[in-house]
Amino acid sequence: MQTVLAFIIIFGSLVFFHELGHFLLAKRAGIMVREFAIGMGPKIFGMTKGETLYTIRLLPLGGYVRMAGEDMDSVELQPGYRVGIILNDDDVAERIYLNQSVTHPNIVFLEVERADLEKDLFIEGYDEEDRLVRYKISRNAILVENGTEVMIAPLDRQFNSKTVGQRAMAIFAGPLFNFILAFLVLTLLGVLRGVPTYEPVIHDVVDNGPAEMAGMQAGDLVREINGVEIDRWQELQGTVYDNPGKELSFVVERDGKLLDLTMTPTTLEDSGDQYGQIGVSYQSPVEFNPLKAIVFGATQTYDYTVLIFELLGKLVTGQFTIDALSGPVGIYKATEEVATYGIFNLMNWAALLSINLGIMNLLPLPALDGGRLLFFGIEALRGKPIDRQKEGMVHFVGIVLLMILMVVVTWNDIQRFFF
Repeated sequence: MQTVLAFIIIFGSLVFFHELGHFLLAKRAGIMVREFAIGMGPKIFGMTKGETLYTIRLLPLGGYVRMAGEDMDSVELQPGYRVGIILNDDDVAERIYLNQSVTHPNIVFLEVERADLEKDLFIEGYDEEDRLVRYKISRNAILVENGTEVMIAPLDRQFNSKTVGQRAMAIFAGPLFNFILAFLVLTLLGVLRGVPTYEPVIHDVVDNGPAEMAGMQAGDLVREINGVEIDRWQELQGTVYDNPGKELSFVVERDGKLLDLTMTPTTLEDSGDQYGQIGVSYQSPVEFNPLKAIVFGATQTYDYTVLIFELLGKLVTGQFTIDALSGPVGIYKATEEVATYGIFNLMNWAALLSINLGIMNLLPLPALDGGRLLFFGIEALRGKPIDRQKEGMVHFVGIVLLMILMVVVTWNDIQRFFF
């Protein structure tokens, strides 16, 4: 049960922040957001606030922000439609009813002749006395069809009416917020757990190893190796690793005094490669400093980003196979294992997943945010948008291929973890 809760909280947070990015930048650009959804599939909870419906859906496989003017969002009144409209005191239509009976003191029934719900905002038609009448439509008018209410979206509130830059920022904001979430989580880790100093301080010395034989002790601070100043543990580790069987001269600080020690790293072998080892262990000292925690959050976010790009490069060059990929099942099992090591490790795992989600969404593949950004880039270069039907077909094919990939990856996860 703890694993289930941890998975729901982590995955839900990643999706929420991703969609929050889309939502905030869309609203900033003046785009009407019809729905902010966490999850996919059937709705299990919904709440309307302002012009947006906020929903939680059954399948925890993602989420979406539905913006006015995107595919399948058109609202039209065709000639011949029989509608009822409710007028305000200025004879401006505030509600329009289709396909249902309505009783209201200010309702007017029309047979539509012409209507424009996007640009000029009017409706024209024949009333019950067969007179041709015309009414203005409010920018916030509600269209009600079979009991379902939809707010009309004037052209300037639609996604595709905005500049390329505004649309690109609304799409880019999703992955961007995943990086921001990772930075915040890692910064909080630095505040709560402390920031590692990475000082080259010896934590423990292995019996009969080169370090012990040379007189090195726990608590020694390594200052130099072969005359080269050592500031971080990684520098000490790298120097020893790269010099198997070669004598090294150490300068260490002990109780305020500098001591000279000489030792030769033991030669070990891994997959045909030789490396050195002197038999010491490390436990990084930590300091609690809010400013350094911010630097730590930024540095770790950058390091994880580089690491994921390196792994992607190996996947593209064939050093990894598709079997190395994991889907929701694999992420769940990894979360289960990480959860056993405590809340701090779980937070670190969440930050890594958030960065991974941000990078994956920025890949220039159809149906992903990166694919949409690619089309915006092409539009900016050619000075006019690509045909929406052609673009929609490309994204549809991309969705199908992604679903196939998801099925394959999930099946591999099931085989790996349960059989």
